[in-house]
Amino acid sequence: MSKKVIVFGATGNLGAHISLHLKSIGYEVLAVGHRKNDNNFFEDYCIPYLSIDIEKAEEFEKLPKSGVFAVVHFAGVLPAVMKGFSATPYIQSIIQGTQNVLEYTRSVKADRIVFPQTLFDISYLFGTKVPIPADSLRRVPEGDHWMYVIAKNAAVEMIEHYYQEYGIKRFILRLSRIYLYHPNPYTFTDGKKVMVSDRFLIYRAMKGADIEMWGDPNRLLETICMKDFLQIVEKSLSANVDGGIYNVGSGGSSLKERIEGIVDVFSSKDHQSRIIERPDKPNGTQFVLDIRKTVNELGYVPHYSWHDYLLDFKKEMEEQRFAKIWGVEDDYISKEDISRITMN
Repeated sequence: MSKKVIVFGATGNLGAHISLHLKSIGYEVLAVGHRKNDNNFFEDYCIPYLSIDIEKAEEFEKLPKSGVFAVVHFAGVLPAVMKGFSATPYIQSIIQGTQNVLEYTRSVKADRIVFPQTLFDISYLFGTKVPIPADSLRRVPEGDHWMYVIAKNAAVEMIEHYYQEYGIKRFILRLSRIYLYHPNPYTFTDGKKVMVSDRFLIYRAMKGADIEMWGDPNRLLETICMKDFLQIVEKSLSANVDGGIYNVGSGGSSLKERIEGIVDVFSSKDHQSRIIERPDKPNGTQFVLDIRKTVNELGYVPHYSWHDYLLDFKKEMEEQRFAKIWGVEDDYISKEDISRITMN
């Protein structure tokens, strides 16, 4: 009999991929999301879907009462989708929501929980090429992420308490940016809507427009492909350890590698974008995660490069595999916007 795993946040960017992957390797998956209707997306993969508001304890009565091996908890509000700022959604969805998820995990005697921690708890260590250890001191940053990080840190402490008190194994995955295709090219920074920088460059490469490379081209940014991330989730469910905090990364790639890769994959060979170096422009923030603990305790082996990710991105863009739950690019961005972005 296959082991049952409940994925909370199953209609989100990561939760949808996690659900499909765990199903493909033999787990019995129950997809749980906040939205009332998944548009029958999960039915196409023989995965049952339930709509649950994790902020309400009574909603968990809809879920199985026993036989659950693991809970994968990827639900909660993100700064990237918050227009303006309010602390309340973080408190309700991350702190109260995680408390309810933990109580459910305890009540069904699940063996373990997998939870994503924010990278910004260690942002005070950014700026160098020195790999940042998984067990670095967690701090709260200034800026638009402060309340989000407070809520995430509180959730991590709650999960640790349930491990100490009830023996629920905990696998806290500190996420660098997980590179994947989504039809929405926008994010929110300081509560304001902006286009994701990589997507801006991809659109320009697709039109053969010039691309500027700002600052030092050798600065590193942690990079991980969705497939490597899914490997870490998979190994978190099979590892014979009690868990802890694990960095999710693969060693980083330079700005130069990233831009050259975008041009190689997305520019046509007969109308290729020119890369224009702009050392006079500001440098991007660099950081690299130390993944030795993830390798040693979980058996993680990075397989995919930045270039591999770009090829996967292009394939997902063409296939629109998640259109039923996420829509398509035309739902988010107009052709006029694309034209404006790609003008030289």
